[in-house]
Amino acid sequence: MHKLFSASLALALVAPTGAFADTASGTTAEIQLLRSEMAAMRAQYEARLQAMEQRLLNVQRLASSTPPQTSAPADPLPAAAPLPVVTGGSANAFNPAISLILTGGYSQLSSDPASYRLSGFQLPAGSEVGPGQRGFALGESELGLTASIDPWWRGTLNLALHSDDAVSVEEGFVQTTALGHGLALKAGRFFSGVGYLNSHHAHAWDFVDNPLAYQALLGTQYSDDGLQLRWLAPTDQYIELGAELGRGRSFPGSDSDANGAGMRALTLHTGGDLGDSHNWRAGLSWLSAKASDQALMATDSSDSMVSNAFSGNTRVWVLDGVWKWAPSGNATHTSFKLQGEYLHSTRSGSLTYDLNGLNLTDAYRAVQSGWYLQGIYQFMPGWRVGLRSERLNPGTPDYASNAAWLSGTAYQPSKTTLMFDFTPSEFSRLRLQLAQDRSREGVTDRQIFLQYQMSLGAHGGHSY
Repeated sequence: MHKLFSASLALALVAPTGAFADTASGTTAEIQLLRSEMAAMRAQYEARLQAMEQRLLNVQRLASSTPPQTSAPADPLPAAAPLPVVTGGSANAFNPAISLILTGGYSQLSSDPASYRLSGFQLPAGSEVGPGQRGFALGESELGLTASIDPWWRGTLNLALHSDDAVSVEEGFVQTTALGHGLALKAGRFFSGVGYLNSHHAHAWDFVDNPLAYQALLGTQYSDDGLQLRWLAPTDQYIELGAELGRGRSFPGSDSDANGAGMRALTLHTGGDLGDSHNWRAGLSWLSAKASDQALMATDSSDSMVSNAFSGNTRVWVLDGVWKWAPSGNATHTSFKLQGEYLHSTRSGSLTYDLNGLNLTDAYRAVQSGWYLQGIYQFMPGWRVGLRSERLNPGTPDYASNAAWLSGTAYQPSKTTLMFDFTPSEFSRLRLQLAQDRSREGVTDRQIFLQYQMSLGAHGGHSY
């Protein structure tokens, strides 16, 4: 209609000139051209109008042919007639949003990663600790699907695509969207809300790897199958409480295949703004996990690797804090983030030494801790530099009668890391990371990492 009105107005303005030109030169080409265009536009408009009227009649006919439903129908309802096809909408309106995070790069390590270990810490065989393999490699990529299920639920599935061609379910859960009263419930497999970094996916980390404290005390990143309930207080200051019950399937717990909960966790986080340019968040978390015959690799008094088994409880406390600065709240050009966490773990129960040899069982108790502190500075759009310092304390474990075979060490593993990254857009990132890793007593591993991260498809925003 708008095009038709514009053409009519143009004709009204041009007609006198055309008539004058016809008298002067005897040609009517311009008038004929405008008339042809108007006729074509009129035909198109009438065709679209007739199509819309026909669709309206079809819908009205369908509505009038459907019998009204009574409160107690005597016969089953007839099969519903097919709805008319409505054009102009999105064909993917009810499909899950799909995202793919591709990660890869190059690693140069001065020490053989095959002999990597955290001195003074017993960890499960095959745990994902250490710098990974040398040379070029496709890193752990992530395939994600998420969608609204109905007005009350939303579902998410994240698959981890490992460099050895294995595929695992990183997260798979449903969560409420309209529970009300500040409450939110999540059920399935998910990253625990303890601490700050644990709930962040690897592609959202500011460094290639996560801190030593997470590797030693939470098995790199704690994930479990269970329930999570969070409550957001109706206050101006951000206050959130959380509670979790889980299977206890991963370190520091173990999948015992028993009734009840093998993991419990409580979280408290609070934060807020300080003026227009500063904001902060701090938290305190507690996690308790059970283990039954959990296979652990350790170094005995002769510096040989042995396989042990632990049964008992592990309690981990996490204290975390984050402070962010951006001029007037605008982080487009410059910004700074200071982030740190302290983890404290207590393991108590029984330890069986040398499963494949002596097979000796006695009491065991270990109090261990670790911390990291990092700062990330964006000095111009797209460019950042970061520095992280970290250290572990293995404590003095009590091995009871097994102390003759498992002597402790006073060595405290540490690491210093420098990072530069460039983010051309919100969908891509290139990173250079240099590190001096002193995780192994008497060994300094000089590490160089080149990493790329590419995001394909729709991906939700990251948490604070």
